[in-house]
Amino acid sequence: MASSRARLVYATRRSALALAQCRAFIARVKALHADLELVEEQVVTTGDKIQDRPLSEVGGKRLFVKEIEEALLDRRADLAVHSMKDVPGVLPAGLAIVCVPEREDPRDVLVAPKYGKLADLPKGAKVGTSSLRRAVCLKAARPDLEIVPTRGNVDTRLRKVDAGECDAIVLARAGLVRLDLAARATDVLDPSVSLPAVGQGALGVETRADDEAMRGRLAPLHHAETARCVAAERGVMVALEGDCKTPLGAYARKESDVMWLRAFVADPSGANVRRAEKRLPWPASEDLAREAGLALGRGLHAGRP
Repeated sequence: MASSRARLVYATRRSALALAQCRAFIARVKALHADLELVEEQVVTTGDKIQDRPLSEVGGKRLFVKEIEEALLDRRADLAVHSMKDVPGVLPAGLAIVCVPEREDPRDVLVAPKYGKLADLPKGAKVGTSSLRRAVCLKAARPDLEIVPTRGNVDTRLRKVDAGECDAIVLARAGLVRLDLAARATDVLDPSVSLPAVGQGALGVETRADDEAMRGRLAPLHHAETARCVAAERGVMVALEGDCKTPLGAYARKESDVMWLRAFVADPSGANVRRAEKRLPWPASEDLAREAGLALGRGLHAGRP
């Protein structure tokens, strides 16, 4: 007899981190909706295929979601779980982020097996990262460091630092936590040193915008506080027209009944760093949070603090 359960296909990248965070979320969906048959569709994105060049040279972070979004629009998949920091500020027509679960730790970490702390790296130490944002932050904290372009998945980058190709690498703590590798971090970088990327540590679940049934199913997993913080950060990114060619950080957090929003942007070369921050009453909606981010971003774009 044919199954009467609704069949939903979820799309994910094939990297170990993408699979780990996606499957953890899907397990929560299954716990809520035992009536669903959930089928995994693994997608190799253009961003995964190109490993020998910085993203800023080959088209930016949309390369990590393009093929997955095409699967949603073509109805080959019904939902996709993304790292929010990979999601461009403007989504394709017909798609929407309908669920943002509670955020993992958004901070960057240093993995420096020999030296440990950022402050203890020797003068001229080689630090691997492909992120222009991280490069700007590292140079501000330690102008003497040599930044070495380093791409690849988490395991690849860890192998490079273990092999001595560089003295340290910088990664998102959230990724290490989700891969049960948090112990590899030797220094957790405060946001005052390395301001996180927009949406870092948060996931976004994307579906077709008109799929109201999916919105309803995922609503219990939506975390309003995380969603508003991420909306503010993405507002900054949209105002600055940020992409992988733009060194840009934005981080919002809730403190009591206040949102503390910090951001910085620099020229592609890393020069002309502008910083701004704002404390505002906790926004009553994601739209209001986004407006706050847009306002801060416009000020940065105009060169105002």
